[in-house]
Amino acid sequence: MIKTLIASAVVSLSVASLAHATEVTHLGGDITEEQVLAAQQAWGEALVNISNTYESEGIDAASELAQAVIESAYGYEMGPVLFKPTLAAAPQTFRTTPEGALAYFVGHSDEFPNDSGFALKGWQEVTIDNAAIFISGDTAMTMGNVSMLDSEGNTTVVDKSWGYQLDDEGELRIVLHHSSLPFTE
Repeated sequence: MIKTLIASAVVSLSVASLAHATEVTHLGGDITEEQVLAAQQAWGEALVNISNTYESEGIDAASELAQAVIESAYGYEMGPVLFKPTLAAAPQTFRTTPEGALAYFVGHSDEFPNDSGFALKGWQEVTIDNAAIFISGDTAMTMGNVSMLDSEGNTTVVDKSWGYQLDDEGELRIVLHHSSLPFTE
């Protein structure tokens, strides 16, 4: 799983809010709340690790790591992933393929020329605050806020929903990833 990929990375991740979802509904099945929280934590660690790898080793190393993260965390081998990134616009709003996800995370893609690489923005810390977690059988869904601290001390908060599915090997895979900036008047 993705945690193995990034275990050696030195990252700062605030996980205190991971254990305090406002509501947890568990209708039975194989997925546990702990697995969902671990998958979210691993995603945050991976984002920071890709950013740090880019800073220290360049785009090729960051792209290689991002590809490995996508292959291990997302369920593209199971079918299209319902991925709507935070900063994506028509006609490339939705990233149902691994190539689209990779372009969003690290940019440098002729097929997705407007992508500048969301994971390359100097992220230093990720905090996840779930509003709710819903688990039923081999599927889990979450929604809440993800706060990302960059190297200049700026925090970006996004509204995020994730959907997870157990694959044939019993690994939790992201099959839905929707992210947007909070509404402001």
